[in-house]
Amino acid sequence: MNRPGFRKNVVKYRTMLLMLTPGVLLTFVFAYVPMPGVILAFKNYNYSGGIFGSPWSGLDNFRYFFTSGDAWRVTRNTGLYNIAFIVVNNLLQITVAILMFELSKKWFRKIAQTLLFLPYFISWVVVGAIAYNFLSYKFGLLNSTLRIFGIESIDVYNTPAYWPFLLVFIMAWKTVGYGSILYLAAITGIDTEMYEAAEIDGANVWQRIMKITVPSLYPTIIILILLALGNIFRGDFGLFYNVVGNNGLLFGTTDVIDTYVFRSLMVANDIGISAAAGFYQSILGFFTVITANYLVRKYNKDYALF
Repeated sequence: MNRPGFRKNVVKYRTMLLMLTPGVLLTFVFAYVPMPGVILAFKNYNYSGGIFGSPWSGLDNFRYFFTSGDAWRVTRNTGLYNIAFIVVNNLLQITVAILMFELSKKWFRKIAQTLLFLPYFISWVVVGAIAYNFLSYKFGLLNSTLRIFGIESIDVYNTPAYWPFLLVFIMAWKTVGYGSILYLAAITGIDTEMYEAAEIDGANVWQRIMKITVPSLYPTIIILILLALGNIFRGDFGLFYNVVGNNGLLFGTTDVIDTYVFRSLMVANDIGISAAAGFYQSILGFFTVITANYLVRKYNKDYALF
């Protein structure tokens, strides 16, 4: 290492390094310091022995996790929900961003952006309360309205078939505003001369969108999807726990790896199983990112993350 050159760069970029320090420290403390706890997945934990003093159990925790049938159920639910979130959210976010960009009235654009962005700041606890007050069988707004018109009430919280659609809708409602701002920023960076040239050539709004805007968004779309794929096996705990609740009737269609880990730890008090499930989740996420990045790199290495 060229020490003088290294010190010179540190001094030169000291402001940016100082700004980077809190993020590096937070990542180190919350992502790297807890990593030795992975060994709990291979131990029969007891409080007297602690993390390092508890007896080894080999692969027993993993064996129980896979033979119980829970592994396939929570993996399937986590993966399918996140695929639905990625597809639906990105389509809606791109559409909203393009509509915002094409709006001629700035005051309307600002109001629309504010209203769309507002749900992103609402806590999942509050979202869960809103959903319950709207969907509750006895007192919910939906069923109260249906009874006024003489229509039979819908027992949403005891009917698993409704929840895949409800969860996708709720996630889209909460995140579409935030995601659309990312795409809108990318759209505003497109050279306006291309739009002017297309308009002179007689291209209408739809043609300008399909021939200029959408192709120019490809790098942003691919990067955001790659980042999302890294969490494809990591469910949004706030969504699934606060909106669905601890309802055993819905576990078949709403239970994801994160809620399974939480329940194994807090309800069953089985630290070994929860650690094994968490480690399994991390391995899945790692190989998903590596595979997705490899495929993108084969297509166009400029779009890959690394």
